[in-house]
Amino acid sequence: MSFLASAPGQLSAPRSGTAGARTRRRSGAEPVAYDFRRPIQLSREHSRILQLGFDGFARQATTVFTSSLRTVCAASLTTIEQRSYAEYVDSLDASTYLTMFAADPMPGLGVLEIPLTATMSCVDHMLGGPGTADQPQRPLTEIEAGVIGGLIERLLSEMRYSLAGIVPLEPTITGVEYSPQFAQVAGAADVMVVASFDLRVDDRPHKMTVCLPFSGLLPHLASAAAPAPASDRERAKRAQAAELLQAQFAEVPLEVGVRFRSTRLRPDALSELKPGDVVRLAHPSSAPLDVTVDDTVFAHATAGAQGQRLAALIVGTRKEIQ
Repeated sequence: MSFLASAPGQLSAPRSGTAGARTRRRSGAEPVAYDFRRPIQLSREHSRILQLGFDGFARQATTVFTSSLRTVCAASLTTIEQRSYAEYVDSLDASTYLTMFAADPMPGLGVLEIPLTATMSCVDHMLGGPGTADQPQRPLTEIEAGVIGGLIERLLSEMRYSLAGIVPLEPTITGVEYSPQFAQVAGAADVMVVASFDLRVDDRPHKMTVCLPFSGLLPHLASAAAPAPASDRERAKRAQAAELLQAQFAEVPLEVGVRFRSTRLRPDALSELKPGDVVRLAHPSSAPLDVTVDDTVFAHATAGAQGQRLAALIVGTRKEIQ
């Protein structure tokens, strides 16, 4: 019997009859292209945790914009995606208001991006203007930057509060850039978590984004997703599992090497070597051999034999010899 693919992860058998054969289960979800070169690591559970945090940030951002601009504003979360930094930069306008901030305790930098039109409209409102849609596309003056800087600091403060359940974020502004291509935040191939928001100022839609480094965020997401032990019995089981794992590590086989100390030769001397040549070693005749694991010296030994096989007699650890 053949099967028909009906939805992701589901198979359905065709019904008998012409009408039944034409009937297939349909899914409302649109197909999404999968890049096998970059497997998605942001699990559904992690996405849910981030969604709760950024939903809270959107509600707080609505309050910040409304109180600062003294007009009707709204912010709502639209998507949370995993992208490379190059893809994120390409998705932004050629000219925008991009605030870079240190994302301690996470390594790297984060980004809060607001379109330049929305930024100018916010400045216009805060300076007593009407905040019309027709705004200049230019870098902010020193006075305008000081006005919008207070709003950005309030937004970052609300982000710290909203994401406190995931990571104890302490955002600190490190710079402002108007061209995303010149923002040195991460490498082009570095994976980032990008949260997009629908920002409405006077019922005019804008897109606001927050970009955080995925590698720094992942350990905190895993910790937030891990359920706490519910009972003493579960805690005892976890402690026992940790002890068994620690004991098993002591029995893992390792490749151990016993070798002379390294000797330096010039490239021309190496290229001229031929059978019968003698290479003078830098290892003193009275010095013991190095016992290594993965190129790390942890003991010393002298060469010998045990029966029909070569052997090494441990004579002391590295600290004892030094």
